Amino acid sequence: MNRKRSQNRPGSRRFDFPIPDAGQPGCGDEAGLGPRLRDLREAGGLSLRALADQSGLSVNTIALVENGKTSPSVSTLQKIASALNVPLVAFFMADPARKKVTCTYARQRKKFAFESGALEDLGEGLSGGCFEPFVITLDPHTNSGIDPILHTGYEFVYCLKGRIAYIVETTRYILEPGDSLFFEAHLPHCWQNLHDGSSEQLLVLCPADERDRPLERHFTPAESQ
Repeated sequence: MNRKRSQNRPGSRRFDFPIPDAGQPGCGDEAGLGPRLRDLREAGGLSLRALADQSGLSVNTIALVENGKTSPSVSTLQKIASALNVPLVAFFMADPARKKVTCTYARQRKKFAFESGALEDLGEGLSGGCFEPFVITLDPHTNSGIDPILHTGYEFVYCLKGRIAYIVETTRYILEPGDSLFFEAHLPHCWQNLHDGSSEQLLVLCPADERDRPLERHFTPAESQ
């Protein structure tokens, strides 16, 4: 498999988690992000000091974010998410722990960009890590990089558009629209968009351990440059 990771910066993966304009409900604006961060911290039983120690950030920085006094960078959010053991998208969910049903209309679904394409969260506010459905758009001729992906649980892929290759262990599978792949995710795997245009897939991640964050193994966030 061609190991070119992306057309722009080979060898790296990047999410671009935008901080939307204030006043957009359910998005990561300062007014909503701060309370969500506080709720997640308190749900984890952590004080400001404990979170600061575990994230490597200062107490003042975390307090400023919680009080809506500053817009955190992607790297800051990543450090906090890692310390809280939650995915980055948790900061952009509205009261995720209180929802029992979620309906996300296509026009309202938020899209997060990474260097090889973009993802849309289909289970925002409800999946909670045990069942994580996404629509993934892959840029032409990009792939997951030189390191194989491994995580707990299961992974389901359904090709919606284009032509996508998956290697699971030593077997290569070519997926075209309507084709699907379901496998135990502890098996080493990687992907590549074989299409000259963008490809789209439905990706469902089902980690066996709620502490596992398989999405970040597939598409690791990093600071924009």
